[in-house]
Amino acid sequence: MGKSNLQDGAVYDAKTLGAGRVIVLGFQHMFAMFGSTVLVPALTGLSVSATLLFAGLGTILFHLLSKRKVPAFLGSSFAFLAGYFAIAPNGEKELLPYACFAVAIAGLVYLILAALIKAFGVNRVMKFFPPIVTGPIIVAIGLCLSGTAINSCSTNWLVAVVAIIIIVICNIWGKGMVKITPILLGVLGACALCVILTLTTGQTVDGYYTIMGNPNLQLFSVASIENIKNAAWFGAPFQFSDTAFSIFTGGNVNTSLLITAIVTIVPISLATIVEHIGDISAISSTVGTNFVKDPGLHRTLMGDGLATTLASLFGAPANTTYGENTGVLTLSKVYDPLVVELAAFFAMLFSVSPKLAACISAIPTPVVGGISLVLYGMISAVGVRNVVENKIDFSKARNVIIAAIILVLSIGVTYSAVGSIKIPIGKKYVDQTVQYVEVDGEKYYLDAADAVSLPSDTIIVASSVSAVKEETTQVEEPVLVISLSGLAVGSIVGIVLNAILPGKDYVFEDNTDAATSKFKSMEPVEPADKKKSGSGNKKKKK
Repeated sequence: MGKSNLQDGAVYDAKTLGAGRVIVLGFQHMFAMFGSTVLVPALTGLSVSATLLFAGLGTILFHLLSKRKVPAFLGSSFAFLAGYFAIAPNGEKELLPYACFAVAIAGLVYLILAALIKAFGVNRVMKFFPPIVTGPIIVAIGLCLSGTAINSCSTNWLVAVVAIIIIVICNIWGKGMVKITPILLGVLGACALCVILTLTTGQTVDGYYTIMGNPNLQLFSVASIENIKNAAWFGAPFQFSDTAFSIFTGGNVNTSLLITAIVTIVPISLATIVEHIGDISAISSTVGTNFVKDPGLHRTLMGDGLATTLASLFGAPANTTYGENTGVLTLSKVYDPLVVELAAFFAMLFSVSPKLAACISAIPTPVVGGISLVLYGMISAVGVRNVVENKIDFSKARNVIIAAIILVLSIGVTYSAVGSIKIPIGKKYVDQTVQYVEVDGEKYYLDAADAVSLPSDTIIVASSVSAVKEETTQVEEPVLVISLSGLAVGSIVGIVLNAILPGKDYVFEDNTDAATSKFKSMEPVEPADKKKSGSGNKKKKK
């Protein structure tokens, strides 16, 4: 196939591009997901290699269950971070299996909803998720992630901007293969610049190579370079002691902790299910195919849930459909699930090679930031397009209110001081040791900064102040605290508002013939080039 055929329209059959190009596209998808996928185990203490292995296996499982129709990659979910931190706040190896077991149970909740959809039909579910709900949720997904992209870019804006410029130039003015691999070229180009700057101007500051010793111009992490040198070429991706199965083989199961983990973490699945529907809607809008209808939301939910359960049982983070890869689809316009499946294969390959995994992990933070900035923006743009293409009427107050509430809650809670909405459940009393001093027979307790607040009219005489003493007292605490992310709060409130406010004007297209006619613009239109190519092939066969 000549270069003129690349990106004249969307590509639904990647094989027409040739094996070499398909492999490069697969690598592009792997690079896109890598930064965020390995960040979750880095934060929680889970195995990076196991994460890569089960991100790949989970993606393949998802594709098989969804009839290989949905070009989605399943990477590490950030939604369960609060759950991991609640059970193993410091990444304690002996506690993480309990959190993993609870996440595995949470994955099974997806199957319950999938069964209900299969039994009662997708229409009864999708009426709660019209474009006025899913559109703003998709916008919020990108905007809520944007903070991490900016934080990464701020470590070296020079490198981040170079990565962004390469992506823009390749995608706007590139031809042929250059045009459909902007992310990969952005990573390679920015990393090449970092190598040159490290060799010519690199000075070590706080564990990073920097440009002429400027801490605001970070390049490679010193530790990441050492990891590449020391990493073995081959190794097991996980140890049995890190799996959820290890809980039941040691003969000393902490039943209380197990129940606490389940009660704490399983409710998070309700929020991630909403995010899943938003992600599938985003992919549907990007590709131009209604994947909620075919292969069906019940299949995508089942694939996501089983992938999460599988990964968690073996000590890897929960999986979720990845927005970063939806951004790649938007840029490349290559919609064949085959390229995503190749990315999954590469992830599994890297999981058994600590050396290769270390090389990918060494990608400088500002490079990841620049790439993420573009991809997260693309996700939000898809949400806007979802609203526009479905002709949402914003002259109606209900639609304005729903969209406004979803966006403000999702973004506002995410970037607020609290970061999430915490719901305490139950109460218990625990022993706590506190410190105090006595002044003239009165006790004054020390605060977290070891300071003592005394009344302004207190006259202190050295002989009247006792030394610091300790006593044990009982403090009231909640039995557990459910933490809802901003996106979860915004999504749930938006769904509820859409259900109770009058004036609904959207009918799911699979519901009636009238709805199909009304929303005909949502049906995928086969590109002209593809039709010509197909007809040409038929003539040849004749």
